[in-house]
Amino acid sequence: MRLPSALELRIAARYLRSRRGGRGVSLITGIAVGGLAVGVMALIVVLGLMNGLRDDLRDRILVASPHLRILTYGAGLRVEGWQAALATIRANPEVVAAAPEIITESIITAGADYATTVSVLGVEPDSASLAVTSLPDVLREGDLGLRPTREGMDGAVLLGWRLAERINVRPGDVVSLVPPSAARVNRALGVAMPRFWRFEVTGIFDTGMFQYDQQFVVMSLPVAQAFTGLGDAVSGLQVRVADPWRAGAVGTQLEAALGYPYRALDWQTQNASLFSALQLEKLGMALVIFFIILVAASNIVATLTMTVSSKTREIGILQAMGLTRGAIRRVFLAQGAMIGLAGVALGLVLGLTVARAFDGLIRIDPSVYFIDRLPVRVEALDVGLVLLASFALAIVVTVFPSSRAARLEPVEAIRWE
Repeated sequence: MRLPSALELRIAARYLRSRRGGRGVSLITGIAVGGLAVGVMALIVVLGLMNGLRDDLRDRILVASPHLRILTYGAGLRVEGWQAALATIRANPEVVAAAPEIITESIITAGADYATTVSVLGVEPDSASLAVTSLPDVLREGDLGLRPTREGMDGAVLLGWRLAERINVRPGDVVSLVPPSAARVNRALGVAMPRFWRFEVTGIFDTGMFQYDQQFVVMSLPVAQAFTGLGDAVSGLQVRVADPWRAGAVGTQLEAALGYPYRALDWQTQNASLFSALQLEKLGMALVIFFIILVAASNIVATLTMTVSSKTREIGILQAMGLTRGAIRRVFLAQGAMIGLAGVALGLVLGLTVARAFDGLIRIDPSVYFIDRLPVRVEALDVGLVLLASFALAIVVTVFPSSRAARLEPVEAIRWE
């Protein structure tokens, strides 16, 4: 089918105007445009919310977690002779940085009657090695030296700000941690007595990720090796790659280069259930909003059907004057296209405006959603698909009324007028 001519476009535009000769659009045309615009706006905003939640969670997760962890098979997290493996990892062209780490669990107390479980992370104390993660960028107080200033300390630690508030400590205070290694048996009492290690708090970090800020304790790698009883061994190797989305592929390469017993665990695999749930929610919400757009597009059918009914005499006269059935069909297709284009354009403007206004405005419970504000990230691909699908739907729904108008016989159309 060829495109409408200039005459056909002028007729279509005239049919969109109000009946009383005004230059404004008719009420039902405005309703059709508004309904489609609201649907497009809602779909753009909802997809932006889901994208923002996904991207913000990814960024917050990668603040204190690396793109890849190189571990070994077995019940215990213990990597011996890791220096050679580290050199092999750094030789990969897609690896930006790599460093050893210690991961363990412990119990922390600030000297009061309250104690809580924490996750202990041991890293190399200099800030250059911490470039594997973004932890240096989120330090709120103190420094990354991880060197105690008090006498008689076993080491220094950094705490998440939520954990620091929970146990009521600040930089310069002392906390005690229980090591995971076997406790010594008191010969006098005949029971195991754990040894409490004393650490000075030298910094507070704020990752924006509830789990990290509530749970993490960071100490230097040598202190963590002694604390866990690993000696010269480590729990694993942290790896940062140039493209986080290629972490899985790079992990496969490193597994092949290192051989057994090494294995790679990328950040996507560690959080697969979370991101799969987000993707499923995004798809489900998009389908629901698309059905709303479908309902809004039905207004276009009603608009064109009413136009055909009210313009029967005009259609008959146009046919009697030589306008072909195909031209009549194109007139109403053009009319539906104009309504669709106006609705999609207005929905685009409203969607981008609302998305910009709501970015970070909605507060949510970080203990449930891991982050405290709901971000909105509008992606060009999503917007393009929304606009294309909405406009195509607006064109498709005009087929029935336009075909009905084209089937009118000139004599029958004007007989009773």
